[in-house]
Amino acid sequence: MTDPSQQDSAATAIKKINEAWLTGDLPLLESALHPEVVMVLPDFAGRMQGREQLVAGFRDFVDNAVVHKFHDHDHQVDVVGNTAVVSFQFEMVYERDGARYRSTGRDLWVLQKEDAAWVAVWRTMLDLKENRE
Repeated sequence: MTDPSQQDSAATAIKKINEAWLTGDLPLLESALHPEVVMVLPDFAGRMQGREQLVAGFRDFVDNAVVHKFHDHDHQVDVVGNTAVVSFQFEMVYERDGARYRSTGRDLWVLQKEDAAWVAVWRTMLDLKENRE
């Protein structure tokens, strides 16, 4: 049976990741990512590997977009040994290049326990929908 404290600590790690990019605290984001983290693009259209590439993607977004609303819900956390799978639904409204967008979907992260901390090793976004408002 999954230890609820491990589920809570994995969920907290994802909350830290979200807070980091939403506030533009990219050093905090870096500390939550494994050096070889993999991001599989929506619809498995491509991939990027490495902390530097993933942080660069967040940096581009933070530098060029304004988030007006971010709401996450329906968090699901499964922990087996030193691996956690955390997913949540999200809704975000943001503005970029003078246009406003509404984005929804499910964010899926795989975490690995290193020492006493969870670090992200894999991510994708499912059911992503983006519409111009």
